[in-house]
Amino acid sequence: MVARIKHLSHHVSWHTEPVQFVQYGPTTECVSAGLSVVKEDRIVSRVTINEIARMSGVSKGAVSYALNGRPGVSDQTRQRILEVARDLGWAPNRTARMLSGSKTDTFGLILARDPRTLGSEPFYMEFVAGIESVLAAKTYALLLQMASDMDAELETYRNWASERRVDAVIVVDLQVDDPRNSLLAELGMPAVFVGDPALSTGFTGVWTDDAHAMGDAVASLADLGHRRLARVAGLSNLGHVSIRDKAFHEAVAARGLTGQVVHADFSSEAGRRATRELATGPDAPTAILFDNDLMAVASLSALSELGIKVPEQISLLAWDDSPLCEITHPQLSAMSHDVMAMGAHVARRLFGLLDGEAPAAHLDSIPRFKSRGSTGRAQR
Repeated sequence: MVARIKHLSHHVSWHTEPVQFVQYGPTTECVSAGLSVVKEDRIVSRVTINEIARMSGVSKGAVSYALNGRPGVSDQTRQRILEVARDLGWAPNRTARMLSGSKTDTFGLILARDPRTLGSEPFYMEFVAGIESVLAAKTYALLLQMASDMDAELETYRNWASERRVDAVIVVDLQVDDPRNSLLAELGMPAVFVGDPALSTGFTGVWTDDAHAMGDAVASLADLGHRRLARVAGLSNLGHVSIRDKAFHEAVAARGLTGQVVHADFSSEAGRRATRELATGPDAPTAILFDNDLMAVASLSALSELGIKVPEQISLLAWDDSPLCEITHPQLSAMSHDVMAMGAHVARRLFGLLDGEAPAAHLDSIPRFKSRGSTGRAQR
């Protein structure tokens, strides 16, 4: 009898009932316990924990401790049990790891956004690149999945939990009264929430101080003499958009300015459409803030079509900042922060969860005003 052994996991759960095997060519797969047994010339029909205990001369409990890498047996006894296991030619496969609750070496990220917007928006490309920069060094994988809406996202979490597909998840686009808080707590699924700590409870969070940054953005434009401001915001159900809305209105009121907010879906077409409405409406603003780079870039083309000069007649200010802001003419001013570094920070917190770190909120950065060619002094 010759056996090829794959690898030994310290987290394999063994069953006292007979284990059923199914043969696929030369490979015999254990269906109920997820063990792969490869033997030449004969098929093993069943293996029980009783047999392993009998052959090792120990109790069933000792076998369980040894095979799961738990304390309770001496090193000598553990070694004897493992030698018997090797003689039987077993190795835990992926199914066994899921059944036992051991690590999958995978983290999950679900994006419930329009794929067309995601394909052109710099934020998530940079964010995922930052995550991967940390995961690659630890040979971890990122399972990225699109969802059509919140219900589909919640169902995906349930499936991942039941199948034990991931070790932890990254939660983005937090909402006010976000249903993912209670579901992930119920599922017992470790998670890092990306957003203001007011939007998540009991979970580790990584966030940027959008309220503080919005106050700085309004102050920077006011210092340039702008009195009529507008904001092309993201989707109103998103928590960070709500926080920025509130901070914008408060900052405008505190300085005696006028301000209006138009909500959009982060796409270039939405940015272009909102810009046309604002620039041609009554009391047109002299400065417009955008919730992402893509809408701000689209605004430049819309204003060019209208014959409105930037920044002479209207100043533009983007959020997040990316190389996209530097290849336009004029270059776009932005509330800038390092999105790749934020993604890497999130990945480090995921590994912290696996190491037993207690849930906490971690401030990543405060976006800062970076002046470029799209902002200038307001005309009197």
